[in-house]
Amino acid sequence: MLLLQTGTEVLIEETAHESFSLIGMAARGGWLMLVLLILSFIAIYIFGERWWAIHKAQKIDKDFMDEIHDLIREGKIKSARALCAKSDSPIARLIEKGIERLGRPLPDIQAAVENTGNVEVARLEKNLPMLATIAGGAPMIGFLGTVTGMIRAFFNMAQAGSNVDITLLSGGIYEAMLTTVGGLFVGIIAYFGYNFLTSRISDLVFKMESNTIEFMDMLYEPASESKK
Repeated sequence: MLLLQTGTEVLIEETAHESFSLIGMAARGGWLMLVLLILSFIAIYIFGERWWAIHKAQKIDKDFMDEIHDLIREGKIKSARALCAKSDSPIARLIEKGIERLGRPLPDIQAAVENTGNVEVARLEKNLPMLATIAGGAPMIGFLGTVTGMIRAFFNMAQAGSNVDITLLSGGIYEAMLTTVGGLFVGIIAYFGYNFLTSRISDLVFKMESNTIEFMDMLYEPASESKK
């Protein structure tokens, strides 16, 4: 009796260790877990790469616009363009495009700056649709694993006939639950990552618009001063 009790305790302890082994759980989740693992790596890569790109794009000297303003008023157009070229940021490229169009009608300058802004925003949003797809698709893949796991469980029960064993059902349910958890886990990571990046891009777009308005006001200053 003591031996049986000891054996039962050992079995429970081994089962507990197995349940906390993430690698072992993932391996028993079926081939869909491999798909979810690949999607998780893609999501993490996109998030890291886009975060770094947005972080770099937000770096700009706080005195940048003041220097541009002074150079334009002094007529140092080449120096202003050189200053923009030295600063590798979307804001600097917008201002550089506007400086290149100096001498043309103001609406043409504004249109050129806005078109450049659209290009810069599209560049910042690169691969974000993929991240959004993973956020929505990963839980669906997990649900697919749930369905296939339950089908396998009931198929094994039907094949067993009257010799039904609980392990025939538990194996399929185990796979079904694992893929569900895996899909939700990957989907949550991608979802929060996507919303975080889009919020950072929105902040940067607001700064780009503010600097564009400030630049256009610079161009209107000489005309207003001459009227006085």
